[in-house]
Amino acid sequence: MKVSTGRDALFSQLQTVTRAASTRSAIQALSGVQLLAGADGIELRATDMEIGLRVPLEGEVVREGAAVLPARLLVDVVRALGGRGEIDVSLELRAAEQDVELKGGNATFHIRTLRLEDFPPFPEAEDGQRVQVPAAAFVETVAKVQRSASRDETRPVLTGILVSAAGDELRMVATDSYRLAVKETKLETALDGTVEANVPARALGELTRIIGAAEAEALTVSVRTNQVVFEVGGTVLSSRLIDGQFPNYRQLLPDAYEHELRLAAGEVGDVVRRISLLAQKNAPLRLAFQEGELTVSARTPDIGEASETVPVPFAGEPLEIGFNPDFLRDGLESMDGADVLLKLISPLRPGLLGSADDSGFQYLLMPIRLNV
Repeated sequence: MKVSTGRDALFSQLQTVTRAASTRSAIQALSGVQLLAGADGIELRATDMEIGLRVPLEGEVVREGAAVLPARLLVDVVRALGGRGEIDVSLELRAAEQDVELKGGNATFHIRTLRLEDFPPFPEAEDGQRVQVPAAAFVETVAKVQRSASRDETRPVLTGILVSAAGDELRMVATDSYRLAVKETKLETALDGTVEANVPARALGELTRIIGAAEAEALTVSVRTNQVVFEVGGTVLSSRLIDGQFPNYRQLLPDAYEHELRLAAGEVGDVVRRISLLAQKNAPLRLAFQEGELTVSARTPDIGEASETVPVPFAGEPLEIGFNPDFLRDGLESMDGADVLLKLISPLRPGLLGSADDSGFQYLLMPIRLNV
């Protein structure tokens, strides 16, 4: 194998692909980047067996072949070649020496290869199952729900985002059992297929980063057995799907509420941010409603306390409810419009945040029991 390419192009694509390389696997090859040179061009690949990335690399294939190189070392070497204008880089596999000779400018590096046979094959998208989705709508929908996915690996089914697409609607749902985020996005044109998959939130986070860098308009999705393959702008991201039954989120949403308040999202969000500074060490943020006003307060022993009152259209018996300050702030920051709808039942029942402009976003938040 021998290829030649530009230093800047190589460094840019390495920065993307190495995000999928493993940092803790017992299989050494998974900490590497596979350089694949074939009749169709040059491709860089990396995987940690959870997600995989394949990115194209502009350059010339002098001799076809493949090699796996340590990801972190390769990035550091190519980075060190920078700072003196664009230069040509050649990479040549020397099978007898079990290394790759990398030349850039007047510098020469010999980097030991990792076992090529230990590097796993990548899943391919199946033609009959490809569904094309508008990239911008996909990114917007992921952004709304991503923070609500769990990071607790002991409940793996909650570490994913349930992605559904059919007709002219794209829907994503995420929950960590303390909050639930649902975003339904209307598409301008109907899709030519359907998608239903519980995709790891990490994979979708990487995908949105790639879409943003590529500035692509379309995203192709192909769901296979236990795998999903995304294609965007020449880059392919594959991910395992999460086993297990995702919670029936519709059953978690209450049918009716006692109070429905239209609030200025920016104003309330600012108050929540200020008062949250004194809600430390798992202290709840208290929302006390009474006729025509809301008092937001927090108290942390040995640190201090704070409160602020704002006018709100509340009527009826006083109600005080506690929320996790970070979760409440996430919900408010996810709202698009100037106004937000806050729906409440009682101090021990979940509250619901939604956009007043009916943007299809709902954010259900479990309360924290307050000590009087």
